[in-house]
Amino acid sequence: MARPDPHLPGRLGNPDLTLATDPRLDPRVRTTLEGGLGEIATAPPIGADAPLADILDFLAAFDAEATAMEADYVDLPPVEGIARRTEDIEGVDGNRITLHIVEPAERAGALPGIVHTHGGGMAFLTAEDAPYRRWRDELAVTGLVVVGVEFRNSAGRLGCHPFPAGLNDCASGARWTYRNREALGISHMVVSGESGGGNLCLATALKARREGWIDEIAGVYACCPYIAGQYHPPPAELVSWRENGDYNMNQVMGKLTATAYDPEGRNARNPLAWPYHAGPDDLTGLPPHVVSVNELDPLRDEGLIYARKLMAAGVPTMSRTVNGTAHGGDTVTPQVQPEAYYATVRDVHGFAAAL
Repeated sequence: MARPDPHLPGRLGNPDLTLATDPRLDPRVRTTLEGGLGEIATAPPIGADAPLADILDFLAAFDAEATAMEADYVDLPPVEGIARRTEDIEGVDGNRITLHIVEPAERAGALPGIVHTHGGGMAFLTAEDAPYRRWRDELAVTGLVVVGVEFRNSAGRLGCHPFPAGLNDCASGARWTYRNREALGISHMVVSGESGGGNLCLATALKARREGWIDEIAGVYACCPYIAGQYHPPPAELVSWRENGDYNMNQVMGKLTATAYDPEGRNARNPLAWPYHAGPDDLTGLPPHVVSVNELDPLRDEGLIYARKLMAAGVPTMSRTVNGTAHGGDTVTPQVQPEAYYATVRDVHGFAAAL
């Protein structure tokens, strides 16, 4: 057995490391790691090749567990100085989509707009869950108009609607926001999301380019995007899966949500389903992008590689790695890692305001 190599990060240097014992992790996070969704995602009770019905049952149970996240937010002070409302629109598939709109209560003139696509592997969680309500509020109070899209999931409370249902809803939400920008007081529009929502915001831009409405999107800000679609095993170039494997997520969980999103695997290399597979012809001409990733995330390298592809295609692109954080740690844990959380809030605002 090879000896641990302190010169290599994470489990590349010591295969026995866990997220809790990795010295790179912000120590404040360790106290939050016992039980919870991270433990379930690291050890799903079914195998990667389970029947689709079993996968959907598991993801529905997982989604139900996610409601416990509400308790983590009840002690946070409310965000003051904002106004919230909802708008119901019709999607391209004839379905009803709820948009959650948050803006500064007092404002003068048009503000940048953010169309937000929430996380959950395109399979679970909702725009009404506590982390995403809080995220919209925190972005809005900086001087943004935020439109959160309640898109159809492939499993869970809002399922089961596989690809391209969720993407169609995000595109419908973006197009409605652009068409109504004067009424909303929006100067220009950015699409942004994290994890599964990071996939959907990137895919929305790819879809807009393919369909000829990319000029409606001024920029894209993707956090910890879940975009490769191949996780059991992942491609060899995604070294972060070996470095950070089993850190709040493992290959089985990655495969389960990917299967729910594309049950027959027909879209395994379709960039609209899995943007990682986009080529130069898909990317050339896209608006400016930011791709933000987490140091201790198995998904880290797919985001970084996508950013390099964007740069190579001539797209103005910035990539950032938030050190000391696991998957999504800078977008869902203001009570644990406030410095990282608010740095990303400021960065989304700064990007949107500079366009």
